[in-house]
Amino acid sequence: MGVDQPRIQAAVAEILAAIGEDPGRPGLETTPERVASAYAEFFSGLGTDPLEHLRDSVPVGERTGELVLLRDIEFRSVCEHHLLPFLGTAHLAYLPGDHIVGLGKLAAVVETIAARPQLQERLTEEIADTLEAGLAPRGILVVLDASHGCVTTRGPRQSRSSTVTMASRGELAQPVARSEIIALIGGSL
Repeated sequence: MGVDQPRIQAAVAEILAAIGEDPGRPGLETTPERVASAYAEFFSGLGTDPLEHLRDSVPVGERTGELVLLRDIEFRSVCEHHLLPFLGTAHLAYLPGDHIVGLGKLAAVVETIAARPQLQERLTEEIADTLEAGLAPRGILVVLDASHGCVTTRGPRQSRSSTVTMASRGELAQPVARSEIIALIGGSL
């Protein structure tokens, strides 16, 4: 099942009419199609299992290294409360158990889960849960830093604000271990 683009087009035309605009006027006549196409992209993670990205994990020998940290994964999602975008950066760390995975697969997990109507708090937890289920690492730390359209462009209009969320599992749930990784991530987290 994909996004029903004709239905979105009809809904967008109705929204335009409801705010007092003419959906057929020059400049707006293709807006319903454009919005439907954008929504198909924004919500492409619906119906996709992010664990599929981790199916190709490979068993490792005795030495797996102490830590895998992938920093600065850019993502975008849409807040489920207002259907406004939020944009941010994800940092994923794990202590390998018996398996590792290609680094691009970690970014694909973030992209798939973010491509759904979301809350940043849940997005953070779902990424950690997926890594835990797919890799069975000794520890996980997920840190997301994002700017939300519902905070920056409406309501409080705090244009420079960002929200940081964190989820940790296993050995990385310990505050000392987390603080070391946060130092490696850098910045003002």
